[in-house]
Amino acid sequence: MDNKVQLIAYTDRFGDGDIATLHSLIKQELSDVVKGIHLLPFFFPIDGADAGYDPHDNRIVDARLGSWADIQNLSKDFPTVVDLIINHVSDKSKEFQDVLEKGTKSEYFELFLTKEKVFGGLPDEEDIQKIYRPRPNRPFSLRRLESGEHIEFWTTFSHKQIDVDVYSQQGQEYVNSVLEVFAENGIKTIRLDAVGYAIKKAGTSCFMIPETYSFIEKVVEKAHKHGIEVLVEIHAYYDEQIRIAKYADYVYDFALPPLVLHSLFSKNFDRLKDWWSVSPKNCITVLDTHDGIGVMDVASNGDNAGLLSDDELDQLVETIHFNSKGQSQKATGAAASNLDLYQVNCTFYDALARDDKNYLIARAIQLFSPGVPQVYYVGLLAGTNDMNLLTRTNVGRDINRRYYSSTEIKNRLKTPVVKGILNMIRFRNEHPSFEGEFNLEKSDSDILHVSWKKDAFRSELEVNLQKNDFTIRYTDGSAVEFLDVEEMKVDRDV
Repeated sequence: MDNKVQLIAYTDRFGDGDIATLHSLIKQELSDVVKGIHLLPFFFPIDGADAGYDPHDNRIVDARLGSWADIQNLSKDFPTVVDLIINHVSDKSKEFQDVLEKGTKSEYFELFLTKEKVFGGLPDEEDIQKIYRPRPNRPFSLRRLESGEHIEFWTTFSHKQIDVDVYSQQGQEYVNSVLEVFAENGIKTIRLDAVGYAIKKAGTSCFMIPETYSFIEKVVEKAHKHGIEVLVEIHAYYDEQIRIAKYADYVYDFALPPLVLHSLFSKNFDRLKDWWSVSPKNCITVLDTHDGIGVMDVASNGDNAGLLSDDELDQLVETIHFNSKGQSQKATGAAASNLDLYQVNCTFYDALARDDKNYLIARAIQLFSPGVPQVYYVGLLAGTNDMNLLTRTNVGRDINRRYYSSTEIKNRLKTPVVKGILNMIRFRNEHPSFEGEFNLEKSDSDILHVSWKKDAFRSELEVNLQKNDFTIRYTDGSAVEFLDVEEMKVDRDV
């Protein structure tokens, strides 16, 4: 993976609805900005119960979006990251439909995980309470099959997403076949979605247990045989990210978004600086994604202190709600279906009260952070909360999953705040210093001073929270120049 800025986008929400059009749009409008793409699920169907994360089959492109040939063409110009949704498939998949019809006699029955497989007999309520839940529903769904059998299938996320038994022969064959299809179509990086939930064991939390690490290690080994790098997606206590970084090519720095917000809200960088002293450097940095703003990544875990204290985390969440004028409350927790307990659903721009200067500061911090930056399509365009979409779907995360036409995108690219973001991204992509060493310079709590250096090339970011301003400096070894930030100087009342 190149150390250049990547775009995270849905095919049908960024542009006019198909892979070829998205490819053309990015090539024409953003080729000097976007150097890679995490293309969010394009598998059939894109309009299921979970915005593509409940595929019938990871190996089939939704024909409404295009074909694998379109993916190949896209990845030639913009190296493409693709999701391997390893934990589950849709209950509408042909395999599960066959199970519903034939019950335990189905040739696909062993592909799916049941409560019986994990617990044998009836589990104690205590065992069930130990299971870590990303959502408030129980982790099982009782199905009455046409054979008359009643079976409880494991459904980590929703009753429409049936968990795969990755230990079964069929489960292993399924994962292997998906990797083969990806490799055949030029995919060089995969994102392991929800892999922390893939291994279940009685008497445990069934989340990031020791066996999970062994499983991830095996998947990484299989992927490497196909020439594919692996990015692991896990929202967990921060120590888990540090551990998992040793097993995979890349992990997300999911602690960065809440820590940046905390820094700007409290006018104190100490928590962020502490994190950078221990954080993994083989990471992907984000401020926003197709999910919400994670909070468990900085929270405490039992008696183990978090990157933020409980009071600091409460204040962070309340400030987001205040800045968004209560809109994030309508999309978070029990206020919306398909919710995640560990996230606040809100655009990053609204989390900062649509303050252009603070938003540019946040993006500058991301671009100077250690790791490869990914910028979500809504965040790139400084998008606001889509309350109309939220009202229509009652899916909390849809508040930050706006649909943009090509015309709307072109118009947003002309706004001052977006032009400022693009200016910084071009600098991040082009300056040689970012291929070198990251340094956190000594500074006061309300000052952030970081630098990158390679050979004679050096770049620096200095943020002053009391002055609410930032400066980017760079040198080629002979003279110091200042990045032209005129396009970044925007009216905070815009």
